[in-house]
Amino acid sequence: MKESNSHLALDSTPVAVIGAGSWGTALAHHLGRHGREVRLWVYEPELLAILCQKRENTFFLPGVKLSSHLSFFGEAAEAVRGAPVVIMAAPSHVFRQVLGLLQSAASPEVVFVSATKGIENETLLTMEGVVREVLGPERPYAILSGPSFAREVVQNQPTVVTVASRQRSVAKLVQRLFSTPTFRVYTTFDVTGVELGGALKNIMALGAGILEGLGLGANPRAALITRGLAEIARLGVRLGANPMTLSGLSGLGDLVLTCTSSQSRNYQVGVQLGAGKRLPDILAEMKMVAEGVKNAAAAYFLAQKLGVEMPIVEQVYRILYENHSPREAVRILMTRALKDEIDALAESW
Repeated sequence: MKESNSHLALDSTPVAVIGAGSWGTALAHHLGRHGREVRLWVYEPELLAILCQKRENTFFLPGVKLSSHLSFFGEAAEAVRGAPVVIMAAPSHVFRQVLGLLQSAASPEVVFVSATKGIENETLLTMEGVVREVLGPERPYAILSGPSFAREVVQNQPTVVTVASRQRSVAKLVQRLFSTPTFRVYTTFDVTGVELGGALKNIMALGAGILEGLGLGANPRAALITRGLAEIARLGVRLGANPMTLSGLSGLGDLVLTCTSSQSRNYQVGVQLGAGKRLPDILAEMKMVAEGVKNAAAAYFLAQKLGVEMPIVEQVYRILYENHSPREAVRILMTRALKDEIDALAESW
């Protein structure tokens, strides 16, 4: 993609954040707290009214008084009109639909930053692919990802993430926009690696939660994280990712975070599955989206399409969508054909 500097001026113009879930709200608050004017688009009319009245996201991030630099919008096009940067924090399964609401309002030089971790089920595209299809192949684009829970960001806890763009100038712009003494941002060209690491770690978090729900301990969890990383790398390399990216913040870093903490929604869903609860009942009780549930299907079918072996992803998919027994899934994984570890790792890299 041709490098351009024409769209890189960040003056006092407000940026837009599209999606007022926990992560979108946390990013908006982070920017506002450091003096940036932010327009936050809110999908739910009831939440919009609460935010305007109380400046608190009681649905998804309760207990946090939001920055006075945030303004709230019920119309997505109004939120992005005139903004030099649009941060997309909508769930992956509605990402395309929401982009469609913004087409007429966002001029061609506006930078789109995805804060969404997922793969589109129908097309098996990452969010970059969806942006290219909806907004055109020349759209300035970046992906922000890494080990970062929303609540810890709003608590100003030290957080380190990665921004990837195929245009160095765009990556540097987003790095400058978000970086503070408590929020460190690295840059990379490897959009594919960063997007796949963010999407696939959610599936492994479901698996880690399932192990917890089964009453299993640290040994199986460590094995799942290690072999899960090998699977992520295997698919990533097949799609052109740099394997070093997947051992970094957006790969291993995010994988460890979501596989070891009950703050992870995907981990929580896995715990309940392992304990014997039905997926429809779990999802019916949730306000927030667990991206790994839909991504497990997308990743499974993508691996099948490309002929990439991903046994953990396959077993998580079967538990979610084929009522497969979690204990039987563990047995299947443990009794696969024996291999040399270095040879097995070499298959990934």
